[in-house]
Amino acid sequence: MHDLLTDPSGTVPAGLAALEVVLTDVGNPYPVLDWIRRSPAAQMLARLAQSADTLTHQTLDALAPDANTSYVRGLLVTAGILPQRQENLARLEIWLAGKLTRLPKHHVILLRPFAEWGVLKDARHRASRGRYSLAAFKGDCTDIRVTIRFLAWLDDQHVHVRGLSQTDLDRWASTHPTERTRLIPFIRWVHARRIVRDLELNHQPTQLPGNFQDETTHHAELRRCLTDIDLPLHVRIVGALVRLYALPLTRIVELTTDRFHQDPEGAFLTLDRHPVLLPPTLARLVEEHIAHLNEPLPSGGPRYLLPGAVPGRPRNPAGLADQMRRHDLPVRAARNTALMEAISDIPPIVVADLFGIHPATAQRWSQLAGNSWAPYLAARQRSRP
Repeated sequence: MHDLLTDPSGTVPAGLAALEVVLTDVGNPYPVLDWIRRSPAAQMLARLAQSADTLTHQTLDALAPDANTSYVRGLLVTAGILPQRQENLARLEIWLAGKLTRLPKHHVILLRPFAEWGVLKDARHRASRGRYSLAAFKGDCTDIRVTIRFLAWLDDQHVHVRGLSQTDLDRWASTHPTERTRLIPFIRWVHARRIVRDLELNHQPTQLPGNFQDETTHHAELRRCLTDIDLPLHVRIVGALVRLYALPLTRIVELTTDRFHQDPEGAFLTLDRHPVLLPPTLARLVEEHIAHLNEPLPSGGPRYLLPGAVPGRPRNPAGLADQMRRHDLPVRAARNTALMEAISDIPPIVVADLFGIHPATAQRWSQLAGNSWAPYLAARQRSRP
């Protein structure tokens, strides 16, 4: 490791000395040795050590945005060499800056303020609350891509955005049905700034979920997650969280170990803002899983419950979904069933608060379940002094 990180003067740069200590202070050196010899990320780290440039996030931003750069960045952040940052937000800002350089000037004049005030502002707000996930990043990128394609379509139709009519918009929506929802933020933004007038592009009617499990299958899978010792421990935990609390994988992978705590009353996991009591069996699984996580590098931040391949980053939810399918523990049908059971047994407003779903979503599920939160709200109002 010393040879890998040595600069042209024969010394390890001061900024990387902590990394040298961390990666050599291990009980078993052979995995580190194998990483040094074989990993392209290790060779990238060597090149950075030999460079005269100061090692910053901007230094890494200038490199190819591939898996090796992500790994090196995660390693340096987790070791405390680079400061923590909201990586999904940073990826959006870098991606957007690159996109804008390749667009016609008349598109940039419109797209830059929309991206800044219509997309990035909201993304920064969510990131400040720790809620800007990988899925949110991908969704914002899709919104901007669709807007770019829409502006190109207007050029092909010889229509300026200020001359856009409802007929033009309806024609585009009818020929791009899978993209219409993604254009709504842009249409609302140009309408709010009076660039266009009297235009509407509404969401298509929400399709009710149709993928459910029967009660016997659902409970059998939950029992399997809690009792089958042949399943990987993290698969058992994920499967139980989906089936008990209707959590999507995109939220499960963002859970950190500091959200789990125990006291004399039981073990709790904070899913959104409030801690939820865990069944004793699941609590033991989570406790065992945390105990077997590798010791974190000294960054001072909480560890992810499901750490990914990149240091300091959570597991990819798409890969986790594939693993759950391989173990015959489907996610979507199980989550739909769990949410339906919760809505049927608990007032929807409580479900929304505990599970961290939007109240409007809880209302739709309430209607689907034939339940209503009106009695709960009425009783709550009557109980107030």
